[in-house]
Amino acid sequence: MTAKAQSLLVQAQKTLLTPYGLDVADLTKVFGMIMAHDVDYADLYFQYSRSEAWSLEEGIVKSGSFNIDEGVGVRAISGEKTAFAYSDDISHLALGDAAKAVRAIAAAGQRRSKAVPLKKKVGHTLYVPLDPLNSLDATAKVKLLERLESYARAEDPRVTQVMAHIAGEYEVVLVAGSDGRLAADIRPLVRVSITAIVEGIDGKREQGSSGGGGRTDYSYFSDAVLRGYAREAVHQAVTNLDAQPAPAGTMTVVLGSGWPGILLHEAVGHGLEGDFNRKGSSTFAGRVGTRVASKGVTVVDDGTLDGRRGSLNIDDEGNPTQRTVLIEDGILKGYIQDSMNAGLMGVASTGNGRRESFAHLPLPRMTNTMMLAGDKSPEEIIKSVKKGIYAVNFGGGQVDITNGKFVFSMSEAYMIENGKVTCPVKGATLIGSGPEAMNQVSMIGNDLRLDPGVGTCGKDGQSVPVGVGQPTLRIDGLTVGGTA
Repeated sequence: MTAKAQSLLVQAQKTLLTPYGLDVADLTKVFGMIMAHDVDYADLYFQYSRSEAWSLEEGIVKSGSFNIDEGVGVRAISGEKTAFAYSDDISHLALGDAAKAVRAIAAAGQRRSKAVPLKKKVGHTLYVPLDPLNSLDATAKVKLLERLESYARAEDPRVTQVMAHIAGEYEVVLVAGSDGRLAADIRPLVRVSITAIVEGIDGKREQGSSGGGGRTDYSYFSDAVLRGYAREAVHQAVTNLDAQPAPAGTMTVVLGSGWPGILLHEAVGHGLEGDFNRKGSSTFAGRVGTRVASKGVTVVDDGTLDGRRGSLNIDDEGNPTQRTVLIEDGILKGYIQDSMNAGLMGVASTGNGRRESFAHLPLPRMTNTMMLAGDKSPEEIIKSVKKGIYAVNFGGGQVDITNGKFVFSMSEAYMIENGKVTCPVKGATLIGSGPEAMNQVSMIGNDLRLDPGVGTCGKDGQSVPVGVGQPTLRIDGLTVGGTA
């Protein structure tokens, strides 16, 4: 075990076990209680988190919140059955009660498995175990928001309102498994976001948004970074102020690099998660080894990128995260897996077992999901389009996992006419199917870019931070819903 991984483990035990009179031997005893029944696997997930959020509007702090949460989740698995109990009380008594509750999933005495001695499991060291909340005092946090607002107002005199938000989280997790695994992680996370509202001489109002962050502390948000967020938000708002109604119909669409990868995440990524495929409810179920996208399309999920919002040293089952190739040159290679679904499907976990907190079960979830770069320049792709839409940024969207059908609104888009980007358009939506869209990719840019660090993914009522990315893409024959 590396010195850094050892340090994480020691720190996690000091935070989550020692204050409550617990040690590793006590965890082994808990597994002994659970495994006295016919249970295939059990795990304990300890978590301590401290988080805050500040919002500024009209030059004053309108809201602020601070939260401390800690507890333990206890899970037992027997075949396809799962039992789960959790408690915000970390104690011998709470662990014993949870152990008795979850082992009821299986009969007693049929297979008395011995508790395996807990051994240390190595994870990555992708980020420094900082406490973001202590990296700035309260006055400095407010001043950061005030600077962000002032930068936005300085960008354009038409800015009438600015809403700025800062959030930070410090999380310590300790995972123990009945197979002997023992792993820990200390996870910092920060994010800044800004929304700017502009007003034209005719009274028309539009808004634009931007932001970013990652697994670091507030020192990440230098004046240069904050100015970039402000510039982007105001640019988006002003662009929409001058935008024309979007046309409707089937046309060529060019997706910009970076955040537009959210379409890939939603319309394709979710369909590649192991639980949906094990149950046969995904459009990709049973299709490993077959063509599911155009040649040149390679999609990966990579939880090992340094400092990224979606990255983790270990997943929430104690497995090191990894880089998983999901689609290679258009061929489906595999799925995103947690331990349970991987075991039931006879494959290995990909280190994608994630949960919102100790009060939730782990699910197969994405980390940083992206399409890899091709060999075309963005200029070449634009020049190839006689008439179409250039989607630079997306707003919200909806996806049906069973068939991959999606509807996405564009927050910044332009017409492409005779190979040139012309007037901005507003009110445009993309309508289609993820699998179909992947087979309609005709050009892939050489400009792979990741999002700035703002993504949050929801599934089964759980939210986790994620990253997305892609190069510029040309997709032929997508349906555009417009207002013209």
